[in-house]
Amino acid sequence: MPTLNLGILAHVDAGKTSLTERLLHAAGVIDEIGSVDDGSTQTDTLALERQRGITIKSAVVSFTLDDVTVNLIDTPGHPDFIAEVERVLGVLDGAVLVVSAVEGVQAQTRILMRTLRRLRIPTLVFVNKIDRGGAHDGRTLTALAERLTPSVVPMGRPYGLGTRDAHVVPYDIHGTAFTARLLDVLAEHDEGLLAAYVEDAVSYERLRRALVEQTRRALVHPVFFGSAITGAGVRELIGGLTELLPAADGDTEGPASGTVFKVERGPAGEKIAYARVFSGTLRTRDRLVFRDGREGKVTAISVFDRGGADRVASVTAGRIGKLWGLTDVRIGDTFGEAPRAEPPGHHFSPPTLETVVVPARPRDGGALHLALTQLAEQDPLIALRQDELRQEISVSLYGEVQKEVIQATLAGEYGLAVTFRETTPLCVERPVGTGAAVEFNKKEPNPFLATVGLRIDPAPVGSGVTFRLEVELGSMPYAFFKAVEDTVNETLAQGLHGWQVTDCTVTMTHSGYSPRQSHAHQGFDKSMSSTGADFRGLTPLVVVTALRRAATRVYEPMHRFRIEAPADTLGALLPVLTRLRAVPGTTSLRGRTCVLEGRVPAAQVHELEQTLPGLTRGEGELESAFDHYAPVTGGAVPSRPRTDNNPLDREEYLLRLMRRVPGRAAGVPS
Repeated sequence: MPTLNLGILAHVDAGKTSLTERLLHAAGVIDEIGSVDDGSTQTDTLALERQRGITIKSAVVSFTLDDVTVNLIDTPGHPDFIAEVERVLGVLDGAVLVVSAVEGVQAQTRILMRTLRRLRIPTLVFVNKIDRGGAHDGRTLTALAERLTPSVVPMGRPYGLGTRDAHVVPYDIHGTAFTARLLDVLAEHDEGLLAAYVEDAVSYERLRRALVEQTRRALVHPVFFGSAITGAGVRELIGGLTELLPAADGDTEGPASGTVFKVERGPAGEKIAYARVFSGTLRTRDRLVFRDGREGKVTAISVFDRGGADRVASVTAGRIGKLWGLTDVRIGDTFGEAPRAEPPGHHFSPPTLETVVVPARPRDGGALHLALTQLAEQDPLIALRQDELRQEISVSLYGEVQKEVIQATLAGEYGLAVTFRETTPLCVERPVGTGAAVEFNKKEPNPFLATVGLRIDPAPVGSGVTFRLEVELGSMPYAFFKAVEDTVNETLAQGLHGWQVTDCTVTMTHSGYSPRQSHAHQGFDKSMSSTGADFRGLTPLVVVTALRRAATRVYEPMHRFRIEAPADTLGALLPVLTRLRAVPGTTSLRGRTCVLEGRVPAAQVHELEQTLPGLTRGEGELESAFDHYAPVTGGAVPSRPRTDNNPLDREEYLLRLMRRVPGRAAGVPS
């Protein structure tokens, strides 16, 4: 039986979890449709999800439609949990983007559709809530075409909008307006269709075949209207799922390959990995080798079936399995040959905010670190920073709602009461110019048996950090070069002002070491021979000296924003935007509505969200997303406390290094 791995995506409150419930009911998996408001849905299993009525973690549920097994992945809609959506995208065969017929295209809708199109994931659009007051089909279609993509094709027309009797009549071969619209959209990607139309040789069957082919290539996006609550239009959507979206492919006889897209903890604290298998067959007791050389043995497997998960001996290509036994597994791990060619980096913007988590009881510091480490396993973009000197832990965030969820999760699952310090933006540093430094082996003031010379040059924005050699690779053991490179990257995590240093090239210009020395009839003498610790100890001092000579500038994260609001509220909006250091860009009028676009510091987005309703009589709509880093201007340059041994202060650094591991074991001569 063919398998379809399907993602349900939407802006928060558009109704995707309700649509999941309706699909499960239509497939006979559940007898009664759960309610998001009552906390009785199948996929929102976390207590916090039921309490708040939002999806926080992605969930998988399986059912059969016609002769297709559907693994449906319900994803969060709130932008604070976009990382959950990101890790799901790489395992999908197709997607349904849910849009509200009342609110129309919203902020997150645009971000999701841009990403789906960039990754060429076949996508159907389901316009939900046609039974709600204020539902509008024409306005929604226009917004889809103008704000998402012009390649949308309505597959039916809703009647009785805004009433419980709202229903959908699908278009068919006799709908001349439908076939004309279909031909118009399809011909954009198939010149042969247009030529055949001119010759009056296009049959409806040919149009339908072209619709299927272009939908599966993510060139066009059929639009279905309906209501997840009443079930109107859902039967037509189900027909679209099985006809228009491609089933999973993959050779079940080939070598096993796949991707881990979710990791959770079981009742006993054991790791459970969710993996999409792209090829081959994965069996219990198979040993998996991940890309970085880590290994793990699969001790148990479950596959999703009819709303639950059943223990099985194997999982085949195209399926999603829950795997036990992989103790070192991480989200994003791949095994076997590359399952898909995906663009490098994240599909969505990284977190741009940070806060310090403070335990209510100081004695809970150790337990808090363990709990946050486990949460970070489930969400890799929650980066932890441990400041041992101040005994503080910082976490990176997308927004204030995510902070509330972390607080509730720590209380509910770990019994830890915490508070948070003020949320601050995550800045970066970039070199202003070129700086170089070198310290030679056995020459003062260098206390390490190593020679390290480094040059730091600015690099193009977005290039990250590149490490290069200007010395011969064979001039010393490879392990010493590796120690320098790794330590360079670790040190650049905290620049002159404490922020991540990026967009630079680090070139090793000098190298040298003391060869292995032994006394007669004795073993290796550390006091006379270089070790990796020498290079790890010296490199931070050389890096910060080169950085000082290059100088760095601090850049803060900026979001692009788009505000739709009544035109007569623009006068009240502009002074507030100025106070929040926003830079308005284009302004346009659409009847009585004003559309204002511009840039605003990430640190001010939350206040803008809170202020906007009062300024616009509750009618303003804000869309924002990370755009770029801009130089910090005016006032004091923001800095962040260091969490390392502070190589900016040479004396303090060497004292800390010697206190941590006394003598030569720390790379400092006795």
